Amino acid sequence: MPFELVVVGTSWGGFQALKTLLTGLPAGFGCAVAIAQHRSSDPAGDLAAMLQRSCCLPVAEPDDKEEIIPGRVYLAPAGYHLLVECGSFALSVEAPVWHARPSIDVLFESAAETYGERVIGIILTGTSQDGARGLAAIKQRGGFAIVQAPDDAERRELPAAALAATRVDRILPLARIAPELASLCHSAVRS
Repeated sequence: MPFELVVVGTSWGGFQALKTLLTGLPAGFGCAVAIAQHRSSDPAGDLAAMLQRSCCLPVAEPDDKEEIIPGRVYLAPAGYHLLVECGSFALSVEAPVWHARPSIDVLFESAAETYGERVIGIILTGTSQDGARGLAAIKQRGGFAIVQAPDDAERRELPAAALAATRVDRILPLARIAPELASLCHSAVRS
């Protein structure tokens, strides 16, 4: 079954990591990408605008109930959990998870529940354990899991926690993650 959604989680060092990842995605990339980046308040959406400069795909913060469209990058708004529903996003202001809102676990767990084996989860650099439980949920539902190699990450705690929580499909240096995604999504489309 082809992949339809890529979910990405990161915290400390995430901006540079996301720039590298998004720069490597090709035009015409066939999956939607949803990102939970731990960050402080950003009412003007400046992070999305800065990431757009590094990406040939459209990058934006989704509205509540916005349709998920392939080939677009969606960034969880500061101060909101981003959840995946059937074909759309939901925003929530429920309590922070691991002191974070947006939470990586919330995004990943909702993606696992909704998309199952059609989702790819990616954990990048970071300092908390937020995302480890969510990546395990993706694997339990038959999805694909990629973790940035801890020795390659600016902060290794988040990738190490993800690796301790579940068996993953790929452990890669940051520079190899976008090419791997392009290959996986291309292969999935052909199968």
